[in-house]
Amino acid sequence: MGRFHPRRRRTRVAQVTTRRQLLSSAAAGVAAAALPVRAHTPFPPAGPNLFIGTGGTGHTYPGATLPFGMVQLSPDTGVERWETCSGYHRGDTSILGFSHTHLSGTGIGDLLDVLVVPGTGAVRLQPGAADQPGSGYRQRFADEHAEPGYYRVALENGVKAELTVTERTGWHRYRFPRGAGHLLIDLSHLVPDRPGARPLIDEAMLAIEADGALTGTRRVFRWAKGRRIFFALQLSRRPDRITLIGDGDGEQPRGATQVTGKRLKAVLHYDDAGAAPVLVRCGISAVDAAGARANLAAEARHWDFDRTRREAAERWSAALGTVQVEGGTADQRTILSSALYHSQLAPTLFSDVDGRYAGMDGKVHRVPAGGAAFSTYSLWDTYRALHPLLTLIAPERTKQLVDDLIRQTAQSPFGPLVWPLQGKETGTMIGWHGVVPLAEAHAKGIEADYAAAWPAIRKRSFDFTAPDKENSRGRDLYDRLGFVPADKVNESVSRTQEYAYDDWASARLAGVAGAKGDAERLLKRSDNWRNVIDGRIGFARPRFADGSWWKDYDPIQLGHMPEPDWRDYTEANGWQATFLNQHDIYGQIAHLGGDAKFEAKLDALFTAPSTLPANAPPDISGLVGQYAHGNEPDQHAPYLYAYVGAPWKTQAMVRRLCVEMYKNDPDGIIGNDDCGQMSAWFVFSALGFYPVDPVEAAYVFGSPLFARAELRVGAGRRLVIEAPGNGPETPYVAAVRWNGRPWTRSWIPHAELAKGGTLRFTMARTPNRAFGRAAADRPPSFGRTPA
Repeated sequence: MGRFHPRRRRTRVAQVTTRRQLLSSAAAGVAAAALPVRAHTPFPPAGPNLFIGTGGTGHTYPGATLPFGMVQLSPDTGVERWETCSGYHRGDTSILGFSHTHLSGTGIGDLLDVLVVPGTGAVRLQPGAADQPGSGYRQRFADEHAEPGYYRVALENGVKAELTVTERTGWHRYRFPRGAGHLLIDLSHLVPDRPGARPLIDEAMLAIEADGALTGTRRVFRWAKGRRIFFALQLSRRPDRITLIGDGDGEQPRGATQVTGKRLKAVLHYDDAGAAPVLVRCGISAVDAAGARANLAAEARHWDFDRTRREAAERWSAALGTVQVEGGTADQRTILSSALYHSQLAPTLFSDVDGRYAGMDGKVHRVPAGGAAFSTYSLWDTYRALHPLLTLIAPERTKQLVDDLIRQTAQSPFGPLVWPLQGKETGTMIGWHGVVPLAEAHAKGIEADYAAAWPAIRKRSFDFTAPDKENSRGRDLYDRLGFVPADKVNESVSRTQEYAYDDWASARLAGVAGAKGDAERLLKRSDNWRNVIDGRIGFARPRFADGSWWKDYDPIQLGHMPEPDWRDYTEANGWQATFLNQHDIYGQIAHLGGDAKFEAKLDALFTAPSTLPANAPPDISGLVGQYAHGNEPDQHAPYLYAYVGAPWKTQAMVRRLCVEMYKNDPDGIIGNDDCGQMSAWFVFSALGFYPVDPVEAAYVFGSPLFARAELRVGAGRRLVIEAPGNGPETPYVAAVRWNGRPWTRSWIPHAELAKGGTLRFTMARTPNRAFGRAAADRPPSFGRTPA
């Protein structure tokens, strides 16, 4: 996902892969030749590189957080550019300060709440220009270090900053040089919007409490319109004085204990800041000030920074220990660990220690005992691989998320979620993909009250008077015509296909709720994808309300109108949208003329010239032919060869993508990480399988990257994946064994892997074209196989 603000649109530099063949050995056409098995040597576990994704357009941040934690305490280097959507970019040369909330890998910026700026010398209230750090409070820096749950950096002003966290509190430790120093708390810090827009902050307040704590709040209208944040901040050393700053940087009278307005600041002065470290503990809440204070009281019972850091490291050690690998290169093991780390940053905790949270209906709710509420569901992206990954390696977390999705679906005036942030449905991207993790979890045996979500899902599906946001426009036309017409609603081709996929997931949930008639209607409507794929030319194509097709069709174009803001596809073109279908692949194979034509079409996708029109968004990146790995719509496409009996081509392409699209480098993620989706794709693919349709509860085999992997899959069960002798020269799967028995299918059910066991791949230099070729061995789709 990469919705970005037009004012910050950057000049697109296409990332084009120059090779046009799958792999040179793919054309060998000889029998598979497996390498002899070599005894593997255990490798020490590789830690993650938290700077992967902080360069390029990965949009990740390196700061301290816990798995799915409420607080993401991280440095901010800028807010003006699309590259700094997370507040940070590795290429920047100065740091503004350290704020407590961040988005990981998104294409829109928000959050960055409660910026803390350690300063010396004269107090500067404005950040200053990026190319002139001395003109404001931003500082050049050195010796930057990040590890799970901890971050440190040395600032040019002599301050050494360290950060760590609990779930709901941020901890800072500042070591000042001798002499005076101060902490600036900037409550006006945020990602800006276009000139002329309404003020982005209102109802802000800062107060000095009787116990010396600083509390405050603000309401923000950036991406999540009207979201609220409350904080309570305590200091290990009481300041010598505190100055409150109102709108227009007006200093409040000496002795003032409260200030209100829109853009507020506070300065905490120390006459001898270097006498001892200054520790800051800051609790946050989206509910109220009492919630922030309660979170702080519950999770900050001491002033031992190092103890908090150790506890954070232990939490991450357990989370990252769910997948351990041997083999590959040192960089590949680091990339895997980093991808696993990024896959466990979001959704983010949203309920306070007392269980209260800000609901999608604008009311305060409380989760049942043992439950939790979450925010930052990037569902257009994460239903594809991130949620399935959690269902496999952390089923107890999936249970928490599913219960929360059910509650928030019932509470939201817009029903099933698509991109909720801090209690607000942003309506970003298209569809209502919150139904997919629910249907997927049910298909994989996660127990929950799915029927409780059905009334809201039914309303979104069939009540065309219900309120819409951008994501669900054209529902009535979709139902009546069988497609969204391109002359009525933008992004119509992608909408039709993604609405059809949501119908497929919703049909499953309707069945769970006992709504048989609704389930049949949804199942029939899930066939609407074919109404925007012109079988005569073999492409997804804009179609108008009168049933006619766009005549001047070119598959590299974004749609029938050249204007940037009116497209017929969502962050895709005709090539990429042709392969959007995830749930009725055999129907699409037949629609496009059968196995041979579909296989040739896939070949053409990966070998077409990597050209894009001038109005293409930067999200369409990581091109191999016209396949765009840097964005989500067709990330399952490499695995589609298995459905036509040519899984060896999947193996070649997946291995190539794992090697070429991910690096142990700040620019190591080819596009936005999108709350872990890009990372989750790598984790699955490096292990050797992928959930093409999560609702189908099956995994299609690809090409494992490592010689051995061990996964914890819940309740003490272990899944071991072996590929002895695996290396860069062996991308092909010659044979598979499951728990010691031959396995001829090119896929495996989730139910098998979730039981634990040993999946063994025999890897080879050349393809075994017989493996997975038989119709009976091909993956299921739409509840059926071609056999």
